[in-house]
This record gives sequence, C-alpha cells and structure tokens, in this order.
Amino acid sequence: MKIRDCMTQAVRVASPDQTLRDAARAMADLDAGVLPVGENDRLVGMITDRDIAVRGVAEGKGPDTKIREVMSAEVKYCFDDQEVDDILRNMGDLKLRRMPVLSRDHRLVGIISLGDLATSSNAAWAGEALGGISQPGGEHSQTAH
Repeated sequence: MKIRDCMTQAVRVASPDQTLRDAARAMADLDAGVLPVGENDRLVGMITDRDIAVRGVAEGKGPDTKIREVMSAEVKYCFDDQEVDDILRNMGDLKLRRMPVLSRDHRLVGIISLGDLATSSNAAWAGEALGGISQPGGEHSQTAH
C-alpha cells in the first residue's frame, strides 16, 4: 500500500509570519498538535505544540512571536508514492508520530500519522513503529542532552 492511500489530504498550513497564538488556535480548531509551515508554495518547517511550549513560552516568548522563531526548520518527510511499511519503519527509527507527505516535485500533498497507518495497514508494523518511537532519546527527547 502506498502512503497516498492512507494519508490525510486536507492539511492546514501555517505561514512562518503568523504568530504562536495563530498556530495554537489552529491546532485547537483541528484538535492536532502539529502544523506544516509553508512559504511560497514550499514546506519550510513544522511547528508543534511542544515547540510553542519549549522554544516559545519556556524561553519567554509571547503569543505574538512569529512562528519562524520557534518552528523546526529541518523537516523529515516522505513521498506519497512510498510504501507504507517502509515509512512505518522510518517513523519508528526517527521517533516521529507524524510526517508531512510530499509529491515528487516537493509539493505538500498531505500528512501521515501513526494513527492513519495503524488503521489502514498492518497493525503489527504500526505496533513495531510505536515501540521504536516510544524508546528514550530522539530529536525531541526530554532527557538531558
């Protein structure tokens, strides 16, 4: 099965010039913890609720701070024509619960979450990915670096 067959296609994209308040409101409206950030029809980052809390509030930044100041600019992504099993393994290795999905011409076409994959593919693979994601460490680890 290809990622395009199970990804969420309707994705709200934030602008890097919007504020943390705008991002938080959009996340609340969507009941989501992440937004892709786009500029000039290109994906330039991701902002998570954790970015807002840790890189924003914890660093003394207010709600009018621009998204670009706290977003993650290094984005891990997958392509819509990749196989689900490969992406599940990759998400486990990278400790990611969601990933933007790009077309081969690098246009954002969706987002894939572990939940999407668990409900539409091999549940054992999804469990294995969750096991990898749940291991200590990774880019967003709360352990001291």
